[in-house]
Amino acid sequence: MTERTFEQNLAELEQIVNRLEQGDVSLEDSLQQFQRGMSLSKQLQDTLTQAETTFTKMVNDNGQEVPFSEEL
Repeated sequence: MTERTFEQNLAELEQIVNRLEQGDVSLEDSLQQFQRGMSLSKQLQDTLTQAETTFTKMVNDNGQEVPFSEEL
């Protein structure tokens, strides 16, 4: 099974939100959709946190990772 991209997860979350906002789904389906949405939200947040960590680090001349704000 191929891992889904950030964009795919975000699009699915947007679809879930739209369906729930319309209010024409059963209570059981609403609960399932809400749980799926929460799971997607956590995955998206984790991806953003990892990206932030990666983008705020640089590698200095010695090959060591240092915060972006430090002098190389």
